[in-house]
Amino acid sequence: MIADGQGPDREDGVGEARDRRVGTVRRRRVFYIPGYDPFHPRRYRELYRREGAEQARLGGYDLSLSRQPRNPFGWTIEGEVEGARVRTVMDVLVWSDIVKGSMGRSIPATYAQMAATAWAYIGSGALFRLMRLRKGPTIAALYPVVMLLVQAALAALAGWLAGRLLTGALPADWTALPGIAAGLAVAALVLDRFRRADGRFYAYYLMHDYAFSARWQGANPPELEARMEAFGDRIAAALSEDWDEVLVVGHSSGAHLAVSVLADLIRAGRVPGGAALSLLSLGQVVPMMSFLPGARRLRGDLRFLSARDELTWVDVTAPGDGCAFALCDPVAVSGVAPEGQKWPLVLTAAFTRTLSPARWRDLRWRFFRLHFQYLCAFDALPGRTDDYDYFRITAGPLTLADRLGGRSPAKGRIARPVNRFTDCA
Repeated sequence: MIADGQGPDREDGVGEARDRRVGTVRRRRVFYIPGYDPFHPRRYRELYRREGAEQARLGGYDLSLSRQPRNPFGWTIEGEVEGARVRTVMDVLVWSDIVKGSMGRSIPATYAQMAATAWAYIGSGALFRLMRLRKGPTIAALYPVVMLLVQAALAALAGWLAGRLLTGALPADWTALPGIAAGLAVAALVLDRFRRADGRFYAYYLMHDYAFSARWQGANPPELEARMEAFGDRIAAALSEDWDEVLVVGHSSGAHLAVSVLADLIRAGRVPGGAALSLLSLGQVVPMMSFLPGARRLRGDLRFLSARDELTWVDVTAPGDGCAFALCDPVAVSGVAPEGQKWPLVLTAAFTRTLSPARWRDLRWRFFRLHFQYLCAFDALPGRTDDYDYFRITAGPLTLADRLGGRSPAKGRIARPVNRFTDCA
């Protein structure tokens, strides 16, 4: 369930109204924007296949997936959910090639990147203001810096020991150069081993992630802006077709890309008003960008989109996700909330309530896995139609507005402005 302690009225009249809305969606188009992820998009198709089958089993509905023959980055879902048959075409909007291009750096370049990134967040004061929101993502931001420094210290220690041992074994009249050379070689070998094992430590991966934002001080690099324009063209094309709902899902750093893409479409008058336009942001890390001085474009997009009638925007996070700014209204905390702000509706997926005690114990300390839980099955959902269920949202018969729009904001929502930089493009 989406636990906020203030669920909608459950009297019969409200229930009947909700029942009449069942079946409003027969055809849906979903665009999924991943976060900073170098992996092939088929990873998301297989994740949806596996977790969707499990959630359907638990929830008592049916889902079947098939590939799109002319689109390697998408799939079709035939669902029988809540007594209705729904066809969903789902596409991944790919920017993993840009991610990969930003990650191919040498060890010395990564350490230089670390220094530049630390200065971008510390020098601007952004880091200290982020600390006032949530500890989890701030610790996640500091983690790669600390881990890389620890790796460097261990490499230096190993190199020093190797140099001392070799120097002690050489004749007294030899210079210290062989020992120094051996020490440097051992230190380099240790650092290389750490980098090769980054699938366990995630230090390099996270460092590249934060550096990608910090390098441009919160602005988007030109190649990403061009890709976002292409994303907008694909979404605009779907909005002109015969769909009941066009749903954009932005996960992690993909959330702020989705905000900017949809803001551009609405400004350009490319939302004709036929299909319902919905935005679902999951596990968002918007403040990591919007708190940097150069994020004027993003702050302007947040301010603009938060007051628009053309869409429904629901933001779902969970305090158990240490990598997200849980329950933080990304517009309000960025200091750009306009008069009459409508969006986003901030809700919580409440992992401690929607996962069984055994499942929660298994996942509690697997921080990166929990960051993807929004896309996975929950084994303790009560099964109400307005619970957070990714698969009902993407393959069920209700629009996002009908399914979740009647909820009250999460009790723990953080909406106080914290950002130092509030100028907008």
